[in-house]
Amino acid sequence: MTPRTRTPRRRASFAATALAAGALVLAACSDGGGGSGKDKDSGPGDDKTTASNYSIGTKADSAGPAPEVPGAKKGGTVGVLQRDAFNHLDPGQIYYADVLANQMLYNRSLTSYKVDDKGRVKVVGDLATDAGTASDGGKTWKFTLKDGLKFEDGSPITAKDVRWGIERLYAPFETDGPLYIPQWLSGDGNDFRKALPDGPYNGKHLPSSVLDTPDDKTIIFHFRQPHADTPFATAMPNIGAVKQAKDTKQKYDNAPFSSGPYKVGTYKVGKSLTLVKNENWDPKTDPIRHQYADRFEISFGHQFADSTRRFLADQGGDKNALSFSNAVAPEMTEKVLKQTDTKARRFVEIQPYVDYISFNTDRLKDAKVRKALAYAMPNGQILQQNGGATAGVVATNYLSPAMDGYRPTDPYKKKANPAGQPDKAKELLKEAGKLGQEIVYAYANTDVQQKVAVVVTQALERAGFTVQKKEIDSNTYRTAIAEVKNKFDIYRSSWGADWPVSSTVVPPLFDGRQVADGAQNYGHLKNSGVDSEIDRINAIPDVKKAAPEWQKLADKILEEDVPGVPVFYNRQFSLWGSNLGGVRYHPVYGTVDPTSVYVK
Repeated sequence: MTPRTRTPRRRASFAATALAAGALVLAACSDGGGGSGKDKDSGPGDDKTTASNYSIGTKADSAGPAPEVPGAKKGGTVGVLQRDAFNHLDPGQIYYADVLANQMLYNRSLTSYKVDDKGRVKVVGDLATDAGTASDGGKTWKFTLKDGLKFEDGSPITAKDVRWGIERLYAPFETDGPLYIPQWLSGDGNDFRKALPDGPYNGKHLPSSVLDTPDDKTIIFHFRQPHADTPFATAMPNIGAVKQAKDTKQKYDNAPFSSGPYKVGTYKVGKSLTLVKNENWDPKTDPIRHQYADRFEISFGHQFADSTRRFLADQGGDKNALSFSNAVAPEMTEKVLKQTDTKARRFVEIQPYVDYISFNTDRLKDAKVRKALAYAMPNGQILQQNGGATAGVVATNYLSPAMDGYRPTDPYKKKANPAGQPDKAKELLKEAGKLGQEIVYAYANTDVQQKVAVVVTQALERAGFTVQKKEIDSNTYRTAIAEVKNKFDIYRSSWGADWPVSSTVVPPLFDGRQVADGAQNYGHLKNSGVDSEIDRINAIPDVKKAAPEWQKLADKILEEDVPGVPVFYNRQFSLWGSNLGGVRYHPVYGTVDPTSVYVK
């Protein structure tokens, strides 16, 4: 979906921070983020590891209330200016960055992310008392619900409601959200739906040997394989509570029943959404959220230039406004940076999303040719066409600095040579006897990608390649490059991790068993050794111990198999009104975090 017509989706994300005049970036986190309002001139995480930024919290970390924000006040209305209308409010269908930010206000999941003032992230119990307890080698996970949890009507939230929320994901209309938990429980791909074809709507449920709720407080998952990153998967918005009596199936998108500090007031689909206080939310149960503002008034249709202009002017109601995901318009970046009064109300943060140029290994069978392409690729010039330093940071390896355990490895010396190394590339082509090799380069017909195509073509020609350009309608681009039998050699792709563990990056991008039409192994890499390593690392029962192993495997793939080259790590450049406090960055979602926002 490059360029994106809406805010990016977590997986198969085809967003780049400033794509096509500012198509928001999917996010990779940084050296901490936190939305301090201080810009980072060098790329966050450029020369750092983020291994210490993520941890699994304790039961004490999971207890509410959330720490008070210094200086916070109650009352007032927060305005939210969004470019894209929300595609879903139903937590079961949520998978895009903008709606991920929005759902934090009215939806609670079994676990969630607690971000401190330095941007460090802990996975903690949200509805649950902690981040879960594993047994049976990581195949069984037990969660206990907190006391005092209530829906917006004051009725208690029980394990039965969580079971209902999970089992409804099996229904045929629940197609747009992440499906980790049901697939881990019941089968890969769409096979899991066979276990409960109609969801729970006909009175059927998963057997207790798969999903057990022995009492009102306990949820037990029995997975087919061990999954050490379960606490992250249960932080996805669809692993929460849905009250059976309020489940209107497809219509639930218009009026989800709140478990958080706010609830839906009015919703005019495609136009606006107002969230008002949920009086039955108990802050003592919630370690993450606050309820400072009286309401959030969200409106759609604001292009990046429009929202940037309004935040810069900082007049009237716009002083109390922000955007969850609209980035500063690239053409207005310099003006924002020079206007001194914006310094305390902006941030530039690396997100968990990476732009790549994929190499079709079915057509480019010689690894030396692929290495030559990697050396020749002008990362810095491509980034410049996408918006420059506020749009991203030159990538040096496949994994974003947002990932736990990231190391700044740089096998193709991209940091020192952002324009590429044409001489090194030409030398490799000569060794392979492929000087003059023709490359069919597919790109989307957007203004940005047309400009990118110029700099890429020039760089490859300097390196000894002959380039045949193939322009593709942006509306069909993603489908075209995701066809296994496509007729292209190289093409832009992008990826966003679902959580900061590389099990959500390396397997989908490089597992040879995932080469299929529509899948994300865009380079069509098929290497049984890689597949075996993926299985080995997935079985490691500690995500902290697995993290460096994912990095090693990703680097090995980049250096030896070369199914593509990373180009840049996406960045989010946000600006907001001067009368708001508590605005910060969410390192996992790559958006503004609205949970602590207040009107001054």
